[in-house]
Amino acid sequence: MADSVPPEFTDLTEAPVATLGTVGADGRPHLSGVWFLYDEGEFKVSLNVQRQKTRNLRRNRAVSLFILDVQNTLRYLEVRGDAELAPDEGYQFADKVGAKYGGVDIRQMDGPGGERVVVTIRPARIVAVDLSRGESG
Repeated sequence: MADSVPPEFTDLTEAPVATLGTVGADGRPHLSGVWFLYDEGEFKVSLNVQRQKTRNLRRNRAVSLFILDVQNTLRYLEVRGDAELAPDEGYQFADKVGAKYGGVDIRQMDGPGGERVVVTIRPARIVAVDLSRGESG
């Protein structure tokens, strides 16, 4: 059971988008496409405090991040773990995320008075799959 990204899958840490899975109040999965950073060896996401996925994480820290290789859709990473939420004072982390995506000012997505949290995923398991090679972990 791996809790780190295998070296042959580190390219996926630069993927353009991931799917974030949280647990809704009804116990059903809630999936959202998100921008993310692999920052200092950790998967992190910037979320607006008003969004459903943030409310889900405040109630239940169980989380999954799914990253599909868009060049080879038989290859992917799934990061399963627990979310740690921290205030994003002054949009410091959101600015880093925006820089990855061409200098986007995430404040514009939130509107006046917007607030964000930094979600750090603490992996319990990282599943790396390459079906084109018959590999999975």
